Amino acid sequence: MGGVDRLPSESDRANMMHRLILIAAIGAALTACGGEKSSSEPVEAVKGTGALSEDGVNLEVWLERLEVGSRELYSAREKVVAAVGVKEGDWIADIGAGTGLYSLLFAEAVGAKGRVFAEDIEPLFLDLINQRASDLRLGNVTAVLGREDHITLPDESLDFVFIADTYHYFTEREAVMRSVYDALKPGGVLILVEFDVIPGEARPDYKSHVRFGKASVVSEIEYIGFDYVRAPDIEGLTENYFLRFEKPK
Repeated sequence: MGGVDRLPSESDRANMMHRLILIAAIGAALTACGGEKSSSEPVEAVKGTGALSEDGVNLEVWLERLEVGSRELYSAREKVVAAVGVKEGDWIADIGAGTGLYSLLFAEAVGAKGRVFAEDIEPLFLDLINQRASDLRLGNVTAVLGREDHITLPDESLDFVFIADTYHYFTEREAVMRSVYDALKPGGVLILVEFDVIPGEARPDYKSHVRFGKASVVSEIEYIGFDYVRAPDIEGLTENYFLRFEKPK
């Protein structure tokens, strides 16, 4: 999975500069809207450093600062992907794909015979994902524009659905999750990774908008019709929990 970590060549610098401007615009726009899906550190923090200088452009440094969710979802990404359990040839949807961190990792895991649907309601993120997939020569990634109440994917087309640090943003949770249920094949797997809210414990400011904990999430997903399978411990995840559900066969 090291493919997403390699740096572009000098010949790609013009395209990279265009994407850096795009990323900065996304970060500024999301911060202005309340900071959703942006890092707690401002984009400006990397200006004038090694991230963007005359010596070269390190796109991954910028992307790390804008990747979906908490930093541990970035640092534990390979452990999370392994726990999902996709295999060659699987079709998986990454809902709320953001900058494409997990979409690109899944693309390598499912191989050329598999397919990754990177879904988001923000078109700028989809443009970024398309460019990153193209740079990495990943031909199995499809960017999908979702809606507030529907993931816009065909019924019974998916083996897996992955939702990381996104469920609490849904304004129409039941409608979205019913569309997820419909899009999965019988026996298909839903993976949900969310920030844990423990009653009585203080939350960091950047997670103050998360208003419900694991028990509530499990109850809501079961209500849709999913079977709750387990919540394994994933090395590197301390603030977030990992839930596995299945659609009945």
